[in-house]
Amino acid sequence: MVSRFLDGLIDRIGHLASWIWIILVGVIIFQVILRYVFNQGSIMLEEIQWHMYAVGFMIGLSYAIVHDRHVRIDIVYEKFPPLAKAWVDAIGILVLLLPFLIFVFWNAFAFVESSYESNEVSIAPDGLPYRWAIKSFIIIGFGLMILAALSRWTRAAAYIIGWRATPGTPATPHANDPPANPKDPIPHEHDGEFG
Repeated sequence: MVSRFLDGLIDRIGHLASWIWIILVGVIIFQVILRYVFNQGSIMLEEIQWHMYAVGFMIGLSYAIVHDRHVRIDIVYEKFPPLAKAWVDAIGILVLLLPFLIFVFWNAFAFVESSYESNEVSIAPDGLPYRWAIKSFIIIGFGLMILAALSRWTRAAAYIIGWRATPGTPATPHANDPPANPKDPIPHEHDGEFG
């Protein structure tokens, strides 16, 4: 199923990108030692820090969508039965999330292109060159979020129409199939329920 492939792809990219956080902590510690022990600051290291944070954040958002770990207010949603949650997710993704993601993704190309053509660099004296490189992660991050949203939407749609994740298994009523994770009404391949 498409959602299994997309989930696996985003999982692998997310796990690979998680190393950014460990490297970022190392860069921060190095920067602190330089500043407070050797009394030297580095604008380049500061910019590397926020570049790494931006990359980790942009890639991490797609991982959060796939695993339903994003921030939201669940006051009403948590009280819904699984089928209603699936409907809310399917409609919310289709009407709100995907249009926003596609809008930003589409418009980011001109933003990155402008940065590349003008050879944009940091305005700081010792800052990093190639500002277009970090801006490119807007395209990459939002592209991954679009794929994650499509994966989540296909899982919601599959749950709504009663399809099972296991290939060859006939469609079954969803009323007797509670989700494996009570916080995730649309279980993904890792839950062994729906794909």
